[in-house]
Amino acid sequence: MNYVETRLAKLSRNGDRRAFAELVDMYKDKLYHLAYRMLSQAHEAEDIVQETFLRVYTNLERYDENQKFSTWIYRIATNLCIDRLRKRKANYSLDAEMPDGEGSDWYSLLPSDEATPESELLLSETQHNIRKAIDSLPEKYKSVVILRYLHDMSLQEIGDVLDMPVTTVKTRVHRGREFLRKKLENEYGGKNL
Repeated sequence: MNYVETRLAKLSRNGDRRAFAELVDMYKDKLYHLAYRMLSQAHEAEDIVQETFLRVYTNLERYDENQKFSTWIYRIATNLCIDRLRKRKANYSLDAEMPDGEGSDWYSLLPSDEATPESELLLSETQHNIRKAIDSLPEKYKSVVILRYLHDMSLQEIGDVLDMPVTTVKTRVHRGREFLRKKLENEYGGKNL
């Protein structure tokens, strides 16, 4: 339990703007990364971050101090992302191409001291392939895979964020991983996977 966050939430609830600003500073980048990975669009990720903090601020009375603040704020952000995905599902293909260079830094796989043009090209292709495969995941697997592998959350934390049993999370992580493996093998011949 992070007592600093709980204390800041209490202070914010009582009208302390500096305490709320500290919470924003602590979470704005993490929430942006989460939203960007789920939605693959920078402007939508920024909207989600703003909407998340707006909801947090207007619902501080509802925050249960026995729960981790991070779980609560991640649940809000994840639900907003899922709602956004559902709304655009009818007119947006999850296989759509990413604009060149947008978000490429979020998917850096291996830092290299001496990157050659060939290795940078291979790395950017690999990043693109992984990003495309994650984008093509069915909605119910996408959020658990992103939270598990890109935000390094435990199965219990994911269960808390998504409000589902750990057994369901475990199944969805496994099936999502299998879906990704098959997708990458089929489309890219299984090279270096």
